[in-house]
Amino acid sequence: MRFAFVHAEKATHAVRCLCRVMHVTRSGYYAWATRRPSRRQREEGQLTARIRAIHTASRGTYGSPRITEQLKQDGVTVGRDRVARLLRDLGLVGLPRKRFRQTTDSQHQLPVATNVLDRDFDAARPNERWSTDITYLWTAEGWLYLAVVLDLFSRRVVGWALQPHLRTTLALDALEMALGRRGPAAGLVHHSDRGCQYAADAYQRVLRAHGVVCSMSRKGNCWDNAVTESFFATLKTELVHRQPWPTRRGIQDAVAAYIEGFYNPYRLHSSLGYVSPNDYERRQARQAQRAA
Repeated sequence: MRFAFVHAEKATHAVRCLCRVMHVTRSGYYAWATRRPSRRQREEGQLTARIRAIHTASRGTYGSPRITEQLKQDGVTVGRDRVARLLRDLGLVGLPRKRFRQTTDSQHQLPVATNVLDRDFDAARPNERWSTDITYLWTAEGWLYLAVVLDLFSRRVVGWALQPHLRTTLALDALEMALGRRGPAAGLVHHSDRGCQYAADAYQRVLRAHGVVCSMSRKGNCWDNAVTESFFATLKTELVHRQPWPTRRGIQDAVAAYIEGFYNPYRLHSSLGYVSPNDYERRQARQAQRAA
């Protein structure tokens, strides 16, 4: 540590003076400075560089658990405690998630469906169970509203839409994107809250036309739709709350890049065994092919 201090300060102070103050010899310092790094030091330097790269690629969102898993997937055997220490040394941290809150307006007289899903968020195959919801994003130009549709099999965002209003067309745009992308067979369970957008006749007609089974949360119970609420909490922690948004267009472009360019293809999901939604679907498809 004394030699390291001398080395760090030699640009502004004479080595002779620094060595005297630190009670070390100049010959000892020069021997230390010219010594080749040990194997442990070289490994530490390489690992530190990898950790910094993974943290940067995650948009500064990963902490030690996800970075450790990514390193293991890259073939690097390392403990979480060591990764956490190196993160601290680099001055890097992951982003803790904030608790979500309910934002549903269910004060309407439209028919509501029973809770078919009943908090069973697991699915055996793609397009078996979907979950959908709407959240609020603030900009200096006013509110922007995001509707998403998640496939509970892989937690993949299969449909999404952004609009400056809360009309039914917002939710319909997200649903139609999901239907167009996935082409689900009849019998798919579609779960939402009791919001007027999802209970609206126009929305229900589209569900019936595709043979989709409608499921709705119990009144005032946000935990019945916890997976989608969890996605919103992640999105806001890792993107929305990290900076102010002067324009709706700015946050619209950022959300699109986050969903399609990071969350679906790259973000390691703890409930999927630390793989991304896209990778999880590909792996499961390969396993199904081998089993057949």
